Amino acid sequence: MNDLLISIITGVVTFIATNIDDLVILLVFFAQADDNLQPWQIVLGQYLGFTILVILSLPGLLSGLIIPTNWISLLGLIPLSIGISSLVNQEQDTNLSAEINTEITPFASSSQSNLLSSQIYTITLITIANGSDNITVYIPLFSTNKLDSFLVIIVVFFLLLSVWCYAAYKLTHQKQIANFLTNYGSYVVPFVMMGLGVVIIYQNQALSPIKLLGICLCLLVLMNKN
Repeated sequence: MNDLLISIITGVVTFIATNIDDLVILLVFFAQADDNLQPWQIVLGQYLGFTILVILSLPGLLSGLIIPTNWISLLGLIPLSIGISSLVNQEQDTNLSAEINTEITPFASSSQSNLLSSQIYTITLITIANGSDNITVYIPLFSTNKLDSFLVIIVVFFLLLSVWCYAAYKLTHQKQIANFLTNYGSYVVPFVMMGLGVVIIYQNQALSPIKLLGICLCLLVLMNKN
């Protein structure tokens, strides 16, 4: 039961940390929902894109079966580096919504409402492109978990994805909350990513606390572009 709880918490924290920006994109999608872009097409495109990202991360699970766990745990340096880099070089992407709007402009020229519609595939491709950096987090995460824990995490991921879609749909009608997430959500992500990296490394004692602290300081200096 303890392992189950840990797997659930790990899945929840990882999903939130890696998909805050995806929630912003979903807000943009649902804000443009009309006869040409229906909510079910957004949800289906999101699920297809996320499923592809998970499949691309499966080598992490397979490598975990043949490579020593403490070696694989060093891959936790990847989300740690991403978190530190995002923190010290944080720049608000004020053109995010504009870029997404440009990408989904073709929706207006299509009236299809079936599984072969361009809307679904466009959303799928945007989801994959936006979440490509998630693979660098999922691979070490899958590598350091056994098959049963991996399955629990995947179930949590897909359940939370439905929550994400529902929340984004509802938030499009709550402008103040939507604006808050858009403007401040990115500030939380670096700390969650760093915490995730530390957990991956430390739970299998890949590095001592002193060495881990030293690496964090080095990364902080190296990634500070200012």
